Amino acid sequence: MTAVGERVPGHLRGIADQVVAAAEADERLLAVIAGGSVATGTSDEYSDLDLVLVCTPEAQAECLAEAPEFAGRIGPFLAGFTGEHVGEPRLLITLFGPPLTHVDLKYVTPDDLRKRVEDGVVLWQRGDVVDRAHAESAAHWPAPDPQWIEDRFWVWVHYVAVKIGRGELFEAIDGLGMLRSAAIAPLATLGRTARPAGVRRLETLAPELVPELRQTVATADRDDCLRALKVSVELYRTVRESSGVQVVRRTSAEEAVVAFLG
Repeated sequence: MTAVGERVPGHLRGIADQVVAAAEADERLLAVIAGGSVATGTSDEYSDLDLVLVCTPEAQAECLAEAPEFAGRIGPFLAGFTGEHVGEPRLLITLFGPPLTHVDLKYVTPDDLRKRVEDGVVLWQRGDVVDRAHAESAAHWPAPDPQWIEDRFWVWVHYVAVKIGRGELFEAIDGLGMLRSAAIAPLATLGRTARPAGVRRLETLAPELVPELRQTVATADRDDCLRALKVSVELYRTVRESSGVQVVRRTSAEEAVVAFLG
């Protein structure tokens, strides 16, 4: 492992070494980049390993098809699946062990590097393939769009309310979680982090909201779900105001939905 690789935490360094060694032996692979908490310097003992494997354009499909075989060469591979459920078919999500270790392997081309959300830690590269891509473009982490949220929030609230009324309580509980992650958390963390990611680290980013956030969590009880939904509405209004952003409020929808909740 190079000096740069020392940024990989100790419990992940061994498998990172194995990935680099396997990549060096495969002429189709051009670089290994560590992202996520390694890139931000926030790794801890619970961190997983997010790796970007840069491959030649003509070999990308082949490399992805062979990703489970590649994983089997780098450690005790237990399970893995591709990331269509998160909109990322280039991703193989894996579990190794023992010790149990979560590793994401994302296969991209040099051109893909020009449309990236972060500048990862380069663990290895052939020539300067990564350096050139980084010099010619900039990383851009997607920021929340408060107007996008406002345009949808009241429709979402009505949907959850109807599920509560029908008695589909587990569906309603899932909906309450979505209101937290897709609406409340993004507004609550505006200006507090350069990498907003739903409710991740919300407890530390907005600690003053934790008491109210606790009240947005419901049990599988109709009255409790309705209570949590009303708290969610009030908390959304609070963070919409405190965020300081200007949005076109969907006032008619807001008033109608709040009246519907009773």
